[in-house]
Amino acid sequence: MHAPEWDYAHTDFAAPTDRPAPAGLAASESDWRSYLETQTPNGWLLRDNAMLQALTSGRPIYLMHTTRALDMIRTTGQLCASAGCLVGALYCAPLTVEAAGFRPHNLGAYLLETKPDAQPLVFEITPQTPIPLKGLDYLRLGGIHLRTYLTYRGVLTPIEDAELRSAAVEQVHASAGCLNVLLANAHGVATPSEEFIDQLAVTVPNLPFLGYLYFEVLSEYLLLYSMTPETKALAQAGEMNTRLTKALAFAAVASMGRLFDLALFGPDHHRLVDLVGQVEPGLAAGAAAYVRERLSHLFAALALAPHQDAGEVTFRGAGFDALARVAPHLLGHLIFQQMRRLPRYPQHFHVFEQAKALEVYAYWVANGIPAPFNARLPKGEIGVNPAHPGRVAVWAADVCERGLLHPVEQLNVAFVPRLTDLHLTALGRARFARTPR
Repeated sequence: MHAPEWDYAHTDFAAPTDRPAPAGLAASESDWRSYLETQTPNGWLLRDNAMLQALTSGRPIYLMHTTRALDMIRTTGQLCASAGCLVGALYCAPLTVEAAGFRPHNLGAYLLETKPDAQPLVFEITPQTPIPLKGLDYLRLGGIHLRTYLTYRGVLTPIEDAELRSAAVEQVHASAGCLNVLLANAHGVATPSEEFIDQLAVTVPNLPFLGYLYFEVLSEYLLLYSMTPETKALAQAGEMNTRLTKALAFAAVASMGRLFDLALFGPDHHRLVDLVGQVEPGLAAGAAAYVRERLSHLFAALALAPHQDAGEVTFRGAGFDALARVAPHLLGHLIFQQMRRLPRYPQHFHVFEQAKALEVYAYWVANGIPAPFNARLPKGEIGVNPAHPGRVAVWAADVCERGLLHPVEQLNVAFVPRLTDLHLTALGRARFARTPR
């Protein structure tokens, strides 16, 4: 089951510990955790929020999922998940029980507003015991991506395999200058913020993984430092203000409405200040310095093997085998993203993605996790483990004028531990649309 790797990819909010990390970092994971929790206005929400409270209550929890395939669900009697930040969980948002109906988390309210043609479903999960607060951090999946590729690479043609490897190495070579700057900053060097952000922006197109990291760090900054009236009101309800991150993403990348692709997120310094100023003007001045410090630390911690020293590693001239030894987590993310560019990716999708999903299903069942959540930040992204053996009830729901959900039809469906066809997902529709023969 590869439990140690999956342990590394999960964050335990009830008993956080420092995970294996490279030497030579200026700060540890616990240093950053302490700073974020105690020195930011909303840091207390990292450990004390409504979603985590619901998971540990021992009572039934309620989640909202939106779908455009209700007729198919009724016909097949099955609910399948899709790959994404939760690997293989059915993507949901929390619901709170109120006298007048189910109130969606602000993430769920946003989904209802932006997906008016989607049908909301209500899930009731009855846990056998309080649910562990172990969430999945998708940025820590690099080693698992690499191992899965090495295990199943035999289904690729020699040309496809060589293309994957050479493309990943070329990405590193083209980005080596910036990557070495990231390590230097993580080691304690302070590159000027404007210079750092501009170099990062130039590098993102060559190394799209940095776009994901950039967005997640900037989202963290906004969510933890925001002081708007809306943010304060949501914090009193135990919720992070996810609308800040949505506003950031859609303002930064014009095509986000077609496919939410963080590989395209790479604003330069001027654009960064402008974007943050649009979302919350008072946070614009400090954004670049925060990104420099936090992103540099996370990159080193997430990219390198634990036995490496961040102060001694260089990416210049590194070949595939050297990268697999020195920076296996980074290499895994690069292979994972390059694989999506292969023409035959729709045929290979289930080989590689289902393998990871089955592993994480087994891990969640073994750890008593029916509802895994995105632990990069506990901001309401939660899912259903389709392999969970406990009781889950499903209803189709209506939404009233107050934005509350009301179950109207209980569905006779079962969760199936299998990923849905790629062509039925947003990624498949955007990049691999079928054309008539």
